[in-house]
Amino acid sequence: MGAIRTAVVGAGRMGAIHARIYQGLPECRLVAIVDSDPTKARALAEKHACRACTACEEILDQVDAVTLSTPTVTHLNLAKVFLTRRIPVLVEKPLATSVSEGRRLVALAHEFDTVVAVGHSERCNPVVQAMRRLAAEPRFIETHRISPFPFRSMDVGVVLDVMIHDIDIVLALVGAPLKRVDAVGVAVIGREEDICSARLVFANGCVANLTASRLALKTERRIRVFTRQAYLSVDYLKKTGSVVRAEANQDMIQWIQTRREAGDLDPAKVSWSNLVRVEPLQIDDKEPVRLEQEAFLQAVRDRACRPQVTAEEGLAALACAQRILQRVKRHRLDESHSVRRFPSERPKNL
Repeated sequence: MGAIRTAVVGAGRMGAIHARIYQGLPECRLVAIVDSDPTKARALAEKHACRACTACEEILDQVDAVTLSTPTVTHLNLAKVFLTRRIPVLVEKPLATSVSEGRRLVALAHEFDTVVAVGHSERCNPVVQAMRRLAAEPRFIETHRISPFPFRSMDVGVVLDVMIHDIDIVLALVGAPLKRVDAVGVAVIGREEDICSARLVFANGCVANLTASRLALKTERRIRVFTRQAYLSVDYLKKTGSVVRAEANQDMIQWIQTRREAGDLDPAKVSWSNLVRVEPLQIDDKEPVRLEQEAFLQAVRDRACRPQVTAEEGLAALACAQRILQRVKRHRLDESHSVRRFPSERPKNL
């Protein structure tokens, strides 16, 4: 196979990013931009000197792989157009609007034996790649993903819009079945939740607390991972992280603990910071979407390779997100059925 002929379906913000990166990859050739809005399709196509189309059917005999960067509600039907022709697809996250749709998309990938990747680009963030090399046995994970209101993705709430990034990362780090989910969410601007806090409990005992908001006054994307071996703190935005280890002074820590229990040592005179080793996380400076697309194209070229996030992993993240949304809905129902009585509302016969 020579250069892989690619196309981007969807000329919005993410579509423009995918088109730019495809254009710069030597192993592929961007041949078309597809968008139902011909003006948007032409504008992006002219920028990258490729063809502009308004329907996927126009390019079926011209492409070897495509990226779908369209509203989530369109993913299943658009993916089906290509998968039934055995054309590999990279689908922007989330995989679909529901688990049932996600299962149908995965089934299509298996039926036609065709690669489907999911655009959870945060998994490809160099800090996440570095963290995954170290976080062997997570016991507790805490994530925060907050930002001002983006005025986009209004068709979904904050769980499917941004929390799903952290859901995917946590599932990949823990690698154990999800046992229990609890969550609360609040809709402030629209009909869907704008703020959500979720707690995930896994079969291996690991617990993860996830917080997402699109109503904050600042942007923050962080994850903290506690393992038996180390504590990791990562800032996605700054692409920085640190690792805190105590094993180098484990004997000294045990000795101090023994002396303290015996009453021979004043804890106030012990400096914890001197007993641990803090190291910067070794991070490569690579663009996440580029890493995502490179892995996708490699899987297209060589079926022994796999994309960064497979269709099955995208489905697992979607299933977890759906369980969170069910708990959010259940919490709202519980609140709506609760009765508050203030002193002025006290029944007269009491």
